[in-house]
Amino acid sequence: MSTTTSYTKPALIGGAVMGVLSGLPLISLGNACCCLWVIAGGVVAAYLLQDQQAEPITAGDGAMVGLFAGLFGACVSLVISIPMRLLMAPVQRQVLERISQNGDLPPQLREFIASSSFGVVGAIFSFVLMLCLGAVFSTIGGLIGAAIFKKKTPPGVIDVPRTPSA
Repeated sequence: MSTTTSYTKPALIGGAVMGVLSGLPLISLGNACCCLWVIAGGVVAAYLLQDQQAEPITAGDGAMVGLFAGLFGACVSLVISIPMRLLMAPVQRQVLERISQNGDLPPQLREFIASSSFGVVGAIFSFVLMLCLGAVFSTIGGLIGAAIFKKKTPPGVIDVPRTPSA
């Protein structure tokens, strides 16, 4: 990758796409389909990276920008999901109360569900899961995006592999 091109803007935009779509209550169900929004964030980041430079991006460029998009997207998802959890908490609490009344749940589990720590633990667990899955699947999305959106080398130009500069 040339020294004038930066991963920052494409990764931030791709991560924002991933994070917003993953943090919204019903729309986030798209991640149940093979981590759709996480992969899409990496694809968007690779597209934007290729769009900002004239030479073709490499698979490594796509993977790197996808990784950064996944990490940033997990943070965006956390920031979006906290207010969403607060808004949805009364509804979730009612559903969980109905489940606990109808089922044979141990008293300790009922207390844990009724407590506010369930939401905090859930948010932390979701963030860690999104951080791990975001890093992996958004990197895959970046590789897919690099393969799809890679600019073709013009005829007559010899495509010489780039070597890392020291």
